[in-house]
Amino acid sequence: MQAVINVVINRAGSGRWFGGAITEVITKDYQFSAWNKNDPNRAAMLAVDTSDPAFVIALALAKQAVLGTLPDVTGGATHYKTRQASAMWADERKLVREIGNHQFYAGIA
Repeated sequence: MQAVINVVINRAGSGRWFGGAITEVITKDYQFSAWNKNDPNRAAMLAVDTSDPAFVIALALAKQAVLGTLPDVTGGATHYKTRQASAMWADERKLVREIGNHQFYAGIA
């Protein structure tokens, strides 16, 4: 969860096409799948509230990120994928971290 938040913050601070605000970054078309209108997880994501312990953790991490106190565990990554997913933009030269089942990448145009 922290690593994905790091990716969002890294994108927002990059000055690149991702957008400069956190909301721009996360809602950019086809970047974070749960925000895609056709994604099956979208309704559940929009309905989540503080009765969900994972959401409470996410809120605390997001607050740290906005305050600039959340350490970047991704090595400056602006992209990520699961190990099983294939992505045209991913190659070994850009892989900067592996965390659990996820691979994190930097230096992607």
